[in-house]
Amino acid sequence: MQAAGTDRPATIHDIAAICGVAASTVSRALSTPDRVNIRTRARIQAAAAELNYTPNSQAKALSSGRTGAVGVLVPDITNPFYFDLIRGTQLQLKAAGYTQLLVDTEESDEVEASAVEQLRKSADGIIVAASRLSDEALLAAAAKIPMVAVNRDVPGVPAVVIDTPSATSQALDHLISLGHLRIAYMAGPLTSQSSTLRWTALAAAAEDRGVEVRRLGPFAPKTQSGAAAADAAVHSGVTACIAFNDLIAIGMLQRLRERGIRVPEDMSVVGCDDIFGADFCNPPLTTMTSPIEQAGRVAVSMLLAQLNPLAGGGSRSRSLMPTHLTVRGSTGAAPAAL
Repeated sequence: MQAAGTDRPATIHDIAAICGVAASTVSRALSTPDRVNIRTRARIQAAAAELNYTPNSQAKALSSGRTGAVGVLVPDITNPFYFDLIRGTQLQLKAAGYTQLLVDTEESDEVEASAVEQLRKSADGIIVAASRLSDEALLAAAAKIPMVAVNRDVPGVPAVVIDTPSATSQALDHLISLGHLRIAYMAGPLTSQSSTLRWTALAAAAEDRGVEVRRLGPFAPKTQSGAAAADAAVHSGVTACIAFNDLIAIGMLQRLRERGIRVPEDMSVVGCDDIFGADFCNPPLTTMTSPIEQAGRVAVSMLLAQLNPLAGGGSRSRSLMPTHLTVRGSTGAAPAAL
């Protein structure tokens, strides 16, 4: 029911007028009923029911300190890697009664920092994927609002980490087994911790196995960067490449085909993430498969544990998600030496 004689929804002031009490008393009776006399409370509740009163969500947020919303920040919403992550967070948040606020931070630390600051006013917590902030800035942000980072490991910030470094070593062993001894890592952005960790793991594994691995790049994590990556790989004289992500790898396949370089006969290419479409390439892409949607769900569970510590279930500061290599048609035997 609307307020008498108006077209607007009923407010606590309408209830207060009917019951002959202050609006603040109505607010207490509806939000913290134990603080109001039982008979007064009954009158207020009856009036609220008669007027079909619905609490204003913004006012409720101001009084309770909760908004019922969680911010999810991703560096590039057009990157298919984040499709599954966003779906995982969305489904898990919906099941818990929260609304997801999605923000594209445009691969920019400035945009990300601004978004975090704004979300402090409109969200109960945030999940930030592949943060481009410095360690110090991310830690400072986590001190101001409940946060879980995905694919960013900073002590003091709860995190879900997809273990791609171990899969990078699997990719190296796969290429060595095919006879490749000159291999390149097509690096991602300089601000990407994941790229740095993969290279560190790959370089250590290569030294242990006695093979040559070169780091080329950095390259933006987009399909368009694949052309420059492919040209750099050909110029370097390697016979196989491990790309920072599937988008770069897919762009490399396109460029190598344009140049008449056969994959995998002349060059083998390995991607990372196993995004939608990786198996539709020509040839289908060998890649490191990550449990992306599950990572989103786990991140939400970790955040909710911070927001509702009395609900039980414990609180984790770090969750490591296993990965594995999926072999397809883009890798093959090393070409015979001339």
